[in-house]
Amino acid sequence: MTAATTITARNNRATETDGRAPEELRELVSHWGAELELAPAEHIIEWAVATFGERFCVTSSMGDAVLADLASKVAPGIDVVFLDTGYHFVETIGTRDAVEATMPVNLLTITPEQSVAEQDAAYGKDLYKTDPDRCCALRKVRPLAEALAGYDAWATGLRRAETHNRIIAPVIGWDAKKQKVKVSPIARWSDEQVERYIAENGVLVNPLVYDGYPSIGCWPCTRRVAPGDDPRSGRWAGTNKTECGIHS
Repeated sequence: MTAATTITARNNRATETDGRAPEELRELVSHWGAELELAPAEHIIEWAVATFGERFCVTSSMGDAVLADLASKVAPGIDVVFLDTGYHFVETIGTRDAVEATMPVNLLTITPEQSVAEQDAAYGKDLYKTDPDRCCALRKVRPLAEALAGYDAWATGLRRAETHNRIIAPVIGWDAKKQKVKVSPIARWSDEQVERYIAENGVLVNPLVYDGYPSIGCWPCTRRVAPGDDPRSGRWAGTNKTECGIHS
C-alpha cells in the first residue's frame, strides 16, 4: 500500500461541491428502487455507474472481495473504499493488499483522524471496552461519512440474509444520515449464492472466514463463532451491540 492511497477521511474528496442535490438523489431512489429490486447484481452496478459516474464508489470491509469483483467487471478502475480502523486483523489488511495487487480497482484506504494512541490519550485506553458505540463512531461511522463526501452514491455488500436487522435492506435506498444513495447490489443474495459466486469466479476471501469468523470486524470486538450459531454472534459478543452504526 502506497502513501498516496492511504488518506485520512478529512483529506478525501470532501471539498468537491459539484454533486447532485439531495432532492434529485431521492427522486432517483423513488423511481429506480422498485425498478431494480429484482435486477441482477451486475445490472444494478451498471445502473449506478451510468447514473453517477465518478461520484459512485464501492465500499468493502474485506471479509471477501465479491462486491469489488462484481464492480470491477462492470467498471474497471472503480474506486473501492476500505476503512482501516487501526484495529483490523492482519488477515484483513492482507486481503486488502491482495485485492489492490490483483484486481483492476482504485483502492482507497481511509483512516480516522486520530490514531489509536491519540484516541487512547483523549478518551482513555481501550475505548472499545468502555464505550464501544463511541469507538465505532470515531473509527468507523464518522471517517466513512467524511470519506464519502465526494460521492453521490455508494455501494455496500449488505445482505438481507446476514441479520434480522437487515432483512428489509433495499437494493436502491436513501441514506438519510449521509444524504446519499445507498446501493446494495447483493442484498437479495443468500449465503449459498455468495459461496457459489466465490467458487465460480475464484474471488479472494479473508482467510479468517475459514477459521470460524464468518463476520469480521475489529479484532478486539470479534470472536470465533461456533458451527450453527448466528454468523454475526461473534461481533461484540456479550453485549447488546449488533451494529457499528454505518448501516443503522
